Amino acid sequence: MSAKEFDEKTDIISAVTLDPNTISSANYDEVHEWRVAIYDLVEKNSFYPARVNAKGPFALHLAIIGNYLLFDIRDPETYQPIVAHYLSLTPFRSLIRDYFRVREHYFEAIKSAKPHQIEAVDMGRRGLHNEAAEFLQTRLNNKLEMDHSTARRLFTLICAIQPYATRKTQEQSGLPTILFICSMNSVRSPIAAALARRAFPNALIARSAGVRSGKADGFVHEVMQEIGIDMSVHTPHTMAELKATHFDLIITLSKDAQNAVETSKLEADKIEHWPTNDPTIIEGNRNSKLDAYRDLRLTLEEKVKSLNISGSQID
Repeated sequence: MSAKEFDEKTDIISAVTLDPNTISSANYDEVHEWRVAIYDLVEKNSFYPARVNAKGPFALHLAIIGNYLLFDIRDPETYQPIVAHYLSLTPFRSLIRDYFRVREHYFEAIKSAKPHQIEAVDMGRRGLHNEAAEFLQTRLNNKLEMDHSTARRLFTLICAIQPYATRKTQEQSGLPTILFICSMNSVRSPIAAALARRAFPNALIARSAGVRSGKADGFVHEVMQEIGIDMSVHTPHTMAELKATHFDLIITLSKDAQNAVETSKLEADKIEHWPTNDPTIIEGNRNSKLDAYRDLRLTLEEKVKSLNISGSQID
């Protein structure tokens, strides 16, 4: 690969988020590996989307749709989409399998093997990683530009999220679908969707959206982390970005969301409005604001638990 010129201030990924509908796990220990991979990637990288005029830094949102990995590049402040690229995972299958096989051998070696044996296994591990990184750069050439080290870290992240990917589409799953909508998909609707996924694991598909684009909210991350739900991987989305147009149930959480649904092309077997307070308007010190977010969380938790999920329907 020819050397690329990178601006260390702008040609970087400053945030990585994951699509909770296609990459998810309820077990904290299971997601530790992808947390580490995300941290390593964000900590040091050189990256920019080719053939666009947008200036970085960039937010990278990942989803696995069928047999494709979606790279959704966004503005890290507004989360407005910049460009998206699909990468077929089929050519990477053998590399991913070898990655886990070699990693397992390495972990076994460091437990009992002699230094020269560990070194030999480690050389093989690094060789595989280099091969995968070069292949990733080749497949994304002239789409997403990155240096070799970034490609290595990105391949590690791809491997880390593989075991937790849902391969079936929303239609193929046969599960009931629910969409929560609020003003900016920053606070109320993502909290409600996350609570629904936890309350009814593998029993429904819960999505969220906003009338307009919002920003990630640090207070949301904090109060949801208190109950073991990682919201740091959430990317705000708008109603206009939704691929599906029909849901079993749509729940609006703000007045403007209620109005927007009435004039949209979205369809649902049932539509409900849950008026909920917006904790972002609360004034006061940090503790007062956190209490407002906790009150919202508790309110939505009770409402979500009242949902009647039966078979492939939401009653």
